[in-house]
Amino acid sequence: MTPVNKQAIASAFGRAAQSYSKYDELQRRSARGLKTFLGEGRFNAVLDAGCGPGANSRAWREAGSHVTALDLSPQMLEQARYQQAADDYLVGDIEAIPLPDAQFDLVWSHLAVQWCASLPQALRELCRVTRPGGTVAFTTLLDNSLPELNQAWRAVDEQPHANRFLSEQAVKDALAGWRYRATTEVITLSFSDALSAMRSLKGIGATHLHGGRGRKPLTRGELTRLELAWPRERGEFPLSYQLFHGIIERD
Repeated sequence: MTPVNKQAIASAFGRAAQSYSKYDELQRRSARGLKTFLGEGRFNAVLDAGCGPGANSRAWREAGSHVTALDLSPQMLEQARYQQAADDYLVGDIEAIPLPDAQFDLVWSHLAVQWCASLPQALRELCRVTRPGGTVAFTTLLDNSLPELNQAWRAVDEQPHANRFLSEQAVKDALAGWRYRATTEVITLSFSDALSAMRSLKGIGATHLHGGRGRKPLTRGELTRLELAWPRERGEFPLSYQLFHGIIERD
């Protein structure tokens, strides 16, 4: 189990609530991947667990579902409410969802469970609130995400500057006992410079390190070293994400 400061995570995402939609290319592309893998289906009652500012909640609502939006960050929920993304809004933790059993036909949790202390506990909770015959659809990040960022930072210091995510095998181990199917996907975003790449993480709130807060701001010299060490592709600064999409069919 990873020690996780939930308040710090909620605060980091709360600070990004206003800027999130400007930096959410990864989220949009990844959500399309999860939806395609899920396949066609009508779901009367949907829980969007870790809803952020509500883009996926709104998509399910527009498809005709009754949507409950849940997030750890009250500020993110306020954004979702402002967007009229859902029917109901709930501040809550995926590892202890404040709802009764068997409420939803689809529990959708996109790029949220990587912030949990225990993936098995998160999956138990997502399945608990799913009706028998219902579906859990989730996406999480894998441990070989952000290799370019990690390589570049090694030119500056030896501290971790990106979170440690689970391996594909560890995610599959967490799924043991459930009836599921899974696939992986790589999404690479390109940026004009290193600062823009790092700003894209800050803009979606993904700045809290599991080991605690990060370091003081970069000096100009450190930024130069970091830019020189960043592996380029056709003059661009890539950021690669390894994604795991999982679909659990609830018996």
